[in-house]
Amino acid sequence: MSDVLEVLNPATEETVATIPAAPADRARLLRRFAAVVDGHIEELALLEVREAGHTIGNARWEAGNVRDLLDFAAGGVERLSGRQIPVAGGIDVTFLEPLGVIGVIAPWNFPMPIAAWGLAPALAAGNAVILKPAETTPLTALRLAELALEAGIPEYLFQVLPGRGTVAGDALVEHPGVAKIVFTGSTRVGKQIMAKCADRVKRVTLELGGKSPNIVFADADLEAAAAAAPMAFLDNTGQDCCARTRILVQRSAYDRFLELLAPGIESVVVGDPADEKTQMGPLISRAQLERVRSYVTDDLTAVRGRAPEGPGFWYPPTLVTDAGPTAPVATEEVFGPVAVVLPFEDEEDAVRLANATEYGLSGSLWTRDIGRALRVSRAVAAGNLSVNSHSSVRYSTPFGGYKQSGLGRELGPDALTAFTETKNVFISTEA
Repeated sequence: MSDVLEVLNPATEETVATIPAAPADRARLLRRFAAVVDGHIEELALLEVREAGHTIGNARWEAGNVRDLLDFAAGGVERLSGRQIPVAGGIDVTFLEPLGVIGVIAPWNFPMPIAAWGLAPALAAGNAVILKPAETTPLTALRLAELALEAGIPEYLFQVLPGRGTVAGDALVEHPGVAKIVFTGSTRVGKQIMAKCADRVKRVTLELGGKSPNIVFADADLEAAAAAAPMAFLDNTGQDCCARTRILVQRSAYDRFLELLAPGIESVVVGDPADEKTQMGPLISRAQLERVRSYVTDDLTAVRGRAPEGPGFWYPPTLVTDAGPTAPVATEEVFGPVAVVLPFEDEEDAVRLANATEYGLSGSLWTRDIGRALRVSRAVAAGNLSVNSHSSVRYSTPFGGYKQSGLGRELGPDALTAFTETKNVFISTEA
């Protein structure tokens, strides 16, 4: 194979060993893996529809995101370089070395892309990966492992370990041979994993919960802000840590904004996720459905859309209009198609409300004032903010949270370095 180096015994011409031609080999294999994924986009998307209830459009994007992440990570292989640091008496160089085995524990809300957030840069940095998918969504992970073998990724370099978190997940966290854990999920479980990793001085990256604000100032393009607001919290049926579930509107524009927003909530197409016209599918499980229902109590006033009746874990798009800022629906992560709308007075009040949460993952703000956009972006305690849009996640830019939304950063130009150890070597020139 051209992808390996043969070591020959010069006395016998026998092959002593075959060695991967890294790092160029890693880059080629990852690009080949990306190409194989690209050839199976529709298959992977349909698997995601079946196991997670995602709309077909979203599922195609997710499969494509895996492809793009593999390509992006491949491009970073040759750029994963150390430094030469000026010192007295010699030269000093650093090397970025792989950690070893990486345990990636992926969630059920975005099974494919979030798995790739960990596995793509980890493989590119020279590590082996064990992926533990969520119990309810293992199918795409298993298929990706098959496609990796088809692409030529060496056997056992990327493995999938299905199972319950309390069994398979704990085994990865506690195993001394696993150098790092990458976990996406609830803050409660993330804290447990962090504690177990601390006991072993094991590296960890955590992407946890969110209660993200969508701040609308009176000077904003209200029509554009209202048109974008529904899917900012209804995408993936609200099962998204970045969902903008707290809509904060300046009081002088509050009534007008609600007039513009309500029809958008009521008109969202909820139904069969395999239908191209569907905008929102079902929740993942009955347990999640009951959790969402528990937050929208009978004493609350809400604008509601429509959802199918009969079998399935359906819940309608819901905007709560009279909850106080300390109500559970306004402070806790519902993880469903529910948002609250709250008024604020001025810029200072908007920032206060936006930061009145234990989370700090993402958020949006809408204004025509560039100075205000910059001031508020700096003042809101969140890792990912959008101005006049709701975009938070790109494979080429860093992603992660403040406060109890997580620890560390994923994606972006530095993603590979999070899976390496820095070794410093000093070479004396005075000997």
